Amino acid sequence: MRKHISGFSNPTVKYLRSLRDKKHRKRAGQFLVEGLRLLEDARASGRVPRQVVMAEGREEHELLSRLEGEVAAAGGEVITTTPDILSKITGKSNSQSVVGVFDEFDTALSALERDAAAIWLVAQDLRDPGNLGTMLRTGDAVGAGGLILIDDCADPFSAEAVRASMGAVFTLGLAQARWEEFLPWLRSGSGQLVAASLRDAVPYREAPYAAPCFILVGNESQGLPEAYEAECDLRVTMPMRGRADSLNAAVAGAVLAYEVFDALD
Repeated sequence: MRKHISGFSNPTVKYLRSLRDKKHRKRAGQFLVEGLRLLEDARASGRVPRQVVMAEGREEHELLSRLEGEVAAAGGEVITTTPDILSKITGKSNSQSVVGVFDEFDTALSALERDAAAIWLVAQDLRDPGNLGTMLRTGDAVGAGGLILIDDCADPFSAEAVRASMGAVFTLGLAQARWEEFLPWLRSGSGQLVAASLRDAVPYREAPYAAPCFILVGNESQGLPEAYEAECDLRVTMPMRGRADSLNAAVAGAVLAYEVFDALD
């Protein structure tokens, strides 16, 4: 089904604009994805948006035509509107010429299959959506089973996190939990919990990694709470030869992920 919207006060426009806000996303259980590339990544991974909104007069594109067909076949809606209204929806003056609306995924720990992969990424209290998206992208690159977000992390369904993930939000498993929920889940089966640390740590290139390996990184400024580090099976340290006393959280996760990848390959 295709329809056209020409008014800024249209209820659909107001609803789509509201999805820029985390509170409204959680209430609706939906999120926005901007740009044909990300929409194609979603489609290729088996996720079709409920709605596609595009600027009128845009050039025809094979990928967009295929996406429209799959949205229609799934009972979704294709909307055309003016570039100004599309900018109003996204909050950007140079917005992408197509936007999709997706249902949020099941992010329960119970939806994960821990034996499906040798590597898993875990982030605790990660606040920057760019870092979160980067960790998703890293996880996809090393073939991780997923990213588990612990405590008060940034929203993985924000436009910033989705964009930074470069489509990995659609290809990687994703879960959200409190530490008190995560730890019993981890200990209920196989799994080695590894964190970068200065407490009783071994050099990260000499560590005895074991699958499935859960790589834990902490908050960008505070790192991991001491009590969380104490629960880790293995603590590793990375050399710092410059003036900086730590790596960016997402970078540290990537360095460890590739080291584990090589060790378990």
